[in-house]
Amino acid sequence: MSEWDSDKEAGWGDKPVEPEGSGSRGGLLGRRKPALPPESGRDWRLIEKLVMSLQAEQKRSRRWGIFFKLLTFGYLFSLLFMLRAPIGEGVGAVVEPHTALVEVTGPIAADELASADNLVGALRSAFEAEGSRAVVLRINSPGGSPVQSGYVYDEIKRLRAEYPDKKVYAVISDIGASGAYYIAAAADEIYANRASLVGSIGVVAGGFGFTEVMEKIGVDRRLYTAGENKAFLDPFSPEQKEEVAFWQGVLESTHQQFIEAVRQGRGDRLAEDPRLFSGLVWSGEQALELGLIDGLGSTSWVARQLVGEEELIDYSRSRSPFQDLVDQLGVAVGEGLATSLVESRLELR
Repeated sequence: MSEWDSDKEAGWGDKPVEPEGSGSRGGLLGRRKPALPPESGRDWRLIEKLVMSLQAEQKRSRRWGIFFKLLTFGYLFSLLFMLRAPIGEGVGAVVEPHTALVEVTGPIAADELASADNLVGALRSAFEAEGSRAVVLRINSPGGSPVQSGYVYDEIKRLRAEYPDKKVYAVISDIGASGAYYIAAAADEIYANRASLVGSIGVVAGGFGFTEVMEKIGVDRRLYTAGENKAFLDPFSPEQKEEVAFWQGVLESTHQQFIEAVRQGRGDRLAEDPRLFSGLVWSGEQALELGLIDGLGSTSWVARQLVGEEELIDYSRSRSPFQDLVDQLGVAVGEGLATSLVESRLELR
């Protein structure tokens, strides 16, 4: 059937329009609909298809919108769960005999993974575990804060006294220097690889001075303080000899604390070498000769040969996935750069 025929059947025939007043009813009631060209029917069908397609598209958009909203909510809830979920929960309930492992990795600082809070919590869990036969500190750290290292050192000493049947072994992998060696000195015994870097028993603090640069570019330093030493070692002010001397005394005092901790931990195993506490770093073989370590061996070797329990269970605190994501995005890069430029930080190196 042609479009024209269909129009006829729909009542759009080719009958002439009766004049007004004609027919039995007359007037407006007797008028017929005007005849329309065949293109009009086609236009109406196209409009109808367009409206239907728009409705279908709206339905699809609503469905996809609901889907993405649910996906977003699910992602957010997952992040919240990962942030709130206790890390390492359940390891303390292990009753089978094993060797407890605690990792000391990276810089030792309050805002790092190897902070005193994380390490002390992991150590307590490792000692309290019914099945742990000994605790191994696996160290791969260049050092860091003397305060954080001192906290961990003291806690190891306390836990050793509370659990005398559980020995503590420190195993240095690539590097166990400065504050990391400070922590290792609290262990019963220390082991390393022959190529490990060990020692660096010293203290360092550094910063920058910008006074000459400021003079060249015409910048004045305007600093207002209450207290004659409040601007102590200000990097934008000329260096004062009395301030440097005072700061050197602080470094010497901290260094002496470090030396005493190492002497207390290592005892008569240390060699009488004047370079021992000079800040030098030694290879594993040299450290063995100097009495800084007790032997050459890996974590698994210590667990197998010395503890007698080859199975290792890790009690270390882990960084949350959300923190890893933030760090990978580089949020803290600017803050770290600014801190390294203008602050004088005290570190064990």
